[in-house]
Amino acid sequence: MKKKKIIILLFMFIFLVLIIISSIKIINYYKDNIKTKKLEEKVQDAIKIIKEPINDSEKIENEEETYEVDFQSLKELNSNVVAYLKVLGTNIDYVVVKGKDNSYYLNHDLNNEYNVLGTIFADYRNQFDGNDKNIVVYGHNVKTGSMFGSLKNVLTEEWQNNLNNHNIVFITESEKSLYQVFSTYIIEPEDYYIETNFSNSEEYEAFLNKIKSRSNYNYSVEINGNDSILTLSSCTTGGKKRVVLHAKKIDM
Repeated sequence: MKKKKIIILLFMFIFLVLIIISSIKIINYYKDNIKTKKLEEKVQDAIKIIKEPINDSEKIENEEETYEVDFQSLKELNSNVVAYLKVLGTNIDYVVVKGKDNSYYLNHDLNNEYNVLGTIFADYRNQFDGNDKNIVVYGHNVKTGSMFGSLKNVLTEEWQNNLNNHNIVFITESEKSLYQVFSTYIIEPEDYYIETNFSNSEEYEAFLNKIKSRSNYNYSVEINGNDSILTLSSCTTGGKKRVVLHAKKIDM
């Protein structure tokens, strides 16, 4: 009987420890959410969206949006800021940073403080010098919908059938660009779709054809070796697969 009591007490102790650890993780998660929201408010002060009628004869609801991004203010917050990204039909409306590797910003925020939500970040191999053929941007699939938690929207019929969603705003210090979506899909974890360097045009065109053929929706967008593309990547719920979006650069 004494041995049985010891075993029961041991199990109760382990169970209590697990509850405490889980509670601490939940509390820290919500604390990081609050920190992230405060940082997002600071960022939004540096981004101005100007809405204007397309022309004087049009109704006010037919508007065109232009974007003014104060990179100087953003770089005072974090010198690694390289771009601003907005994807219509999702909650993705963030600045993009670039670190020295693809690990640091998985769990650090714009203040360079530890944060389980991380930050939206570009692949460290991208140069942002106008010569990148494939700019790759990563973000966590956060349950609350922040970061890339709403990237999965791009796989739905509702999102895909709204043509307004197909143009992505991507602004760097030197250039304002629109990217037109040409492929969206779910894939097993791999390195192929995040390749940034290509030895020749034939290799790059083969790459483009392959990632286009993976799409779960026909966007009817032509693409060739002269195009530069933007790739967005996040985990699916559970983290076993990847949600991927590819878009080609067009005039803004």
